[in-house]
Formats: sequence, C-alpha cells, structure tokens
Amino acid sequence: MSLILEDYMNVKRYTLFSFFAVLMILMSNTQVMADDLLPPQLAIETASNKLQEKMRDKTFIKDFAKVNQFVNEAILPSTDFEKISSLVLGKLWKTATPDERERFKKEFQTLLVRTYSRAFVEFKDWSIRYLPIEMEAEATKVIVKTEVLQPGLKPVAVDYRMLQTDGDWKAYDILIEGVSLVTNYRTTFSTEVQNKGSLNAVIESLAKRNVEALAAKNS
Repeated sequence: MSLILEDYMNVKRYTLFSFFAVLMILMSNTQVMADDLLPPQLAIETASNKLQEKMRDKTFIKDFAKVNQFVNEAILPSTDFEKISSLVLGKLWKTATPDERERFKKEFQTLLVRTYSRAFVEFKDWSIRYLPIEMEAEATKVIVKTEVLQPGLKPVAVDYRMLQTDGDWKAYDILIEGVSLVTNYRTTFSTEVQNKGSLNAVIESLAKRNVEALAAKNS
C-alpha cells in the first residue's frame, strides 16, 4: 500500500489517533486538579495548556502553517520523537545509516505534527479525565491512563507510554482503546520498505507527501 493511499486509509481506519491532538488541546479541562497530578501527567498538561490558550484565537486557527508550527513547538518538550521513530522502524532503525535515521525522524515528526494540527483545528467540546496511576519514586517508565469525554458518547480510553530522560517526562507511544500508534505505523512502514525496496525510497516518498500536504493546507 502506498504512503499516499495510507494517508487516506489512516483517515478511515485510524482516525482515533487524531485524539492525541485533542488530548493535548483540552487536557486543561481535566477533572483532576493540577496539584493532584504526578510529574508525567503534568508533562502532558503543560503542552495542552499552551494549545488550549491558542485555540481560543479564531484568527490563529485559520492559518494552518502557524498552527502546524505552534503545535510542533508545544508538544516537542513532552514527546520523544527519537524514541518513537526508532520504535516505529524497529529492526530497520538498527541497519539505517545516521543520515537515514535523522531524515526519517524529521519527516515522521512532520507527519505526526500535521496530523495533530488538523485535529487541533477540527475537534471541539472534549474534556479529559485522568485515571489513577501507581508509580515507584524512582520509576523512569509509566503509563498515564486517561479517558476522552464527549457529551452523549462513551468515554474513549487513551493511554500514554511515558519515559523519563534527563529528568524530563516524554511520551513515546499512545494507545487508543488498546491500539498502539507505534505498532500501526511500524506495520505501515515495514510494508512500504518491502514494496519500494529501501528505507531511503520510503523517506523520499514521505518527504514529498509532507510537502504536498502542507502546501495543500496553506493554499
């Protein structure tokens, strides 16, 4: 399946992953007070508060280029794109050249950010409920469990896999109703490499797709 077709299929089959942006936007509407949140939960809330504030500016959300740039800056401190990229490529990451790793990380981050940005503009009226988590004082990994709430609909379970690196908590995977973003993209890119014959060809295709998608949004 081509990556362009995969874009279409993602809309049809993996729409729930757009909830990541919804979570980042509306986490400030949580039903748990900030004082009750643990450090990995607060890492998510910090980014979400920035997005929530910008969402109130109706002029701002009409400029997708600005939205895309702001979303990237807002979620970067609480998202480990290096680890996400390595997990998505799996074995391919180990055999990739340093240049291929860096280029893939850049283009995959662009893909995720523009997906989040689209949801940032389109989704409204959500709130978040943090679920209790237990973690040891010296823990460096934890799963932050939340529920996305919308009036009249069943809560959607959304879990963040978080890793502490150099004192900072960062997300490296998200699970929507138990379905992993990392696992789904790993399958997609593994198939693409088999079809195109090399990781380099897939990166070039992804870069072209990113340019076309951003140009279309800004036209």
